[in-house]
Amino acid sequence: MDVKNYVGQFKEKKTPVVSTVDGRAELIVPDAGSDQTLPDRLERAETVAAIRQGRDQFERGKGIALEQAERRLRKKHCHDFG
Repeated sequence: MDVKNYVGQFKEKKTPVVSTVDGRAELIVPDAGSDQTLPDRLERAETVAAIRQGRDQFERGKGIALEQAERRLRKKHCHDFG
C-alpha cells in the first residue's frame, strides 16, 4: 500500500492502519485525531473496571457505610486541615 492509500484510509475510515508481517501486527499507525481518543478510552475502561470491582465487593458484603468511608477519607487526606 502506498502513502496515498494510507492517507485515504485515515480520512475515510478514521481507523488506524495496521501493517502486518506473516499475519501478525507489526506496526499500528493511528490517525492524528485519535491522540486523545485512546487515552480517554483507557481512562473510561479503567473507571468502569473500578466501579465493577467496587460493586462486586459490595455484593460480597465487603462494603462500608458512606459515613465510615467519609471518616476514613477525611482522616487520610484532611489531617492538615483540622
